[in-house]
Amino acid sequence: MSVSAVAADRSVCAPLPVLGRDVRVPLVTGGEVDYAALDYAASAPALQRVWDDVAAYAPYYGSVHRGAGYLSQLSTDLFENSRRTIAEFLGCGDDHQVVLTRSTTDSLNLLAAVLPEHTRVFVFETEHHASLLPWEQRPDVAVTYLNAPRTPRQAVDTLEKALAERDPYGPALVCVTGASNVTGELWPVRELAAAAHAHGARIVLDAAQLAPHHPVDIVELDVDWVAFSGHKLYAPFGAGVLAGRADWLQAAAPYLAGGGASRKVSRRTDGGVDVEWHTTAARHEAGSPNVIGAYAIASACRALTEAGFDGLVAREQELIARLRAGLAEVPEVNVLSLFGEDAARVGVLSFVVEGWNSSHFAAALSAEYGIGVRDGLFCAHPLVRTLLGSEPQAPGECGAPDAVPGERSLNAIRVSVGVGTPDEHVDRFLRAVKELVTNGATWNYHTEDGRCVPARSAD
Repeated sequence: MSVSAVAADRSVCAPLPVLGRDVRVPLVTGGEVDYAALDYAASAPALQRVWDDVAAYAPYYGSVHRGAGYLSQLSTDLFENSRRTIAEFLGCGDDHQVVLTRSTTDSLNLLAAVLPEHTRVFVFETEHHASLLPWEQRPDVAVTYLNAPRTPRQAVDTLEKALAERDPYGPALVCVTGASNVTGELWPVRELAAAAHAHGARIVLDAAQLAPHHPVDIVELDVDWVAFSGHKLYAPFGAGVLAGRADWLQAAAPYLAGGGASRKVSRRTDGGVDVEWHTTAARHEAGSPNVIGAYAIASACRALTEAGFDGLVAREQELIARLRAGLAEVPEVNVLSLFGEDAARVGVLSFVVEGWNSSHFAAALSAEYGIGVRDGLFCAHPLVRTLLGSEPQAPGECGAPDAVPGERSLNAIRVSVGVGTPDEHVDRFLRAVKELVTNGATWNYHTEDGRCVPARSAD
């Protein structure tokens, strides 16, 4: 069989090819296997299409905006066309702005920086830290943290009650995820948006986990802003997006002060400077734009759109159903959920295994089976601690995270799939889980720099 035929065979059933699908990794038990990347929720591999597009553009890379040379003009066109492609991907209208940032975290910190004075922010404790933490950086902004709901209806009711009781009545913002980075469960975004708007509040959608798996339309969902990261969307080149209403963005001081954000700077007679800032997205894009990152996101948007989300979603649901069914056959495995077994979800799920510390289990999956998953609290500590409240973990076991006195050491395992996941990776993962639970690890492990790693020998 030719090299190309082998590569094609390895990616069988994966709708879109990604980089790394033919990478071989060593096993502690000897030999090599194809690496099974099942950590898409942390950083998805680059689509082959994205890599090829970036490589084709790279020789033409030049400064963006104001450059007179051919490469600068070409790069500027590429950058602004990428912005338009992203806007189309999100269903933005003419009154929306698309600000190109570094990540979801950067996008939400930008939004936090432009909030009107004395805004009250409402955020569920179930959010990723990127959505949970930026708001308190503003001393004049009040934050209301909402308890974890146990049903989508309860989420809407909790928000409605909190908004109705807010005092004083003034600017308000709701921040909510589209899909949990821990459980993969879909949140009732349209209903939450309706509740927010009924009470005079705005809403921002953290679509970091939703956009790679599901169509996101800012108008259809009726949200005011959408934030997501390129590295979740198969475009790991250091860019992100904040898209939505322009008024708060235009009214606030630039997120970063510098070249690109300013239209005109002049000296005053008193020795200071006067600055006229842009009113377009450039107002919050000071510095040299990441044209490659923006182009990579646009390329991923085109690839996903052309492939068709209906087929991608259907395939992913087959994989997640297979994962859930396989894990259900292992009584020692407890899959984590807020909304219950029947809740709709994207290709992300987390679990714990009775008798195992999650870091130890994840290390064995990697070292003995060539499977990459995530273990820990997934930058969503309050949520995972809520879900694991009744799940003790042995604090002395290999890789167990440090716990403060009086608390148990808690962590979980997360497996996540995407458009480049072949069936074999899921099958190998399920086989590995069953073998580890039944027979235990074949290798010894110890804690090194806070991580559970294989010992130098099996003895």
